[in-house]
Amino acid sequence: MLNSNLKAFVRVAECGSFTKAAESLYLSPTAVMKQINALEKHLDLILLERSPAGVRLTAAGEVIYQDAKFLLDYSRRSIANARQKMETDSRTFCVGTSMLNPARPFMELWYQVSREFPNYKLHLVPYEDNHEGILAEIARLGEKFDFLIGVCDSRRWLDQCNMFPLGRYPKMCAVSREHRLAGKECLELSDLYGETLMMVAEGDSGTNDFIRNDLRRNHPAIRLEDTPHFYDISVFNRCAETENVLLTLECWKDVHPALVTIPVQWSYSIPYGLLYALHPREDVKRFVETVKDLGTFI
Repeated sequence: MLNSNLKAFVRVAECGSFTKAAESLYLSPTAVMKQINALEKHLDLILLERSPAGVRLTAAGEVIYQDAKFLLDYSRRSIANARQKMETDSRTFCVGTSMLNPARPFMELWYQVSREFPNYKLHLVPYEDNHEGILAEIARLGEKFDFLIGVCDSRRWLDQCNMFPLGRYPKMCAVSREHRLAGKECLELSDLYGETLMMVAEGDSGTNDFIRNDLRRNHPAIRLEDTPHFYDISVFNRCAETENVLLTLECWKDVHPALVTIPVQWSYSIPYGLLYALHPREDVKRFVETVKDLGTFI
């Protein structure tokens, strides 16, 4: 990484002669002297005092020598760290994890297939559940992380990644602990009549668009309020701070301590799965194929 003339200078300073330095560098003494002369000319400094007995550092040479030694050591460590990182990365799967899309389901898969990847380790990479930032995170599959496990019926998500379906989560409803429905163990659709149901805005999720159309057509007494296409904590906060009902999932029941999540007598559900890059590495593809071999998930 560093200039060869600087390396030659350090060897000459440590050996005390051009001849000994040349032997250690597998060069001729003349070649080493040319390198030192070129360095001194480039720096416009006299670094070595030459004599028949050998060479010794000038005051300027001592300064350059100490700094050059540091740079050489730093360069060696940097290269060693880079090689170690390259080796580690080749044996590591990076898994994204967030409040709404935790890595726990991935770990359940990993325990079943890890024997097929004996030299691999997992590295969890946290990310934020915000409205638009999540799209940037999905676009970085294959860079920032190799896998996400997520609830995914978003057209914008699926345009940017592959998905292997693992199952479906039933749709449920969340209400504040003070809400009139909070004490119920299970809701009927009629319990929601006169309520405002918060759900993602139309246009990005086929599942949620189907639910919205069904509710509009067959249960017009339920008012609908749009949320952003991707939930974040602000959506759960709004539900907790109002008398609204939030369309949610069983896997999100512990997201907000002020909310109660209740099953509903309906058949609505949404898929979740293993998300990975559109053009994945070979070991990522092998992992997905190994997961597929476990059996039918959905």
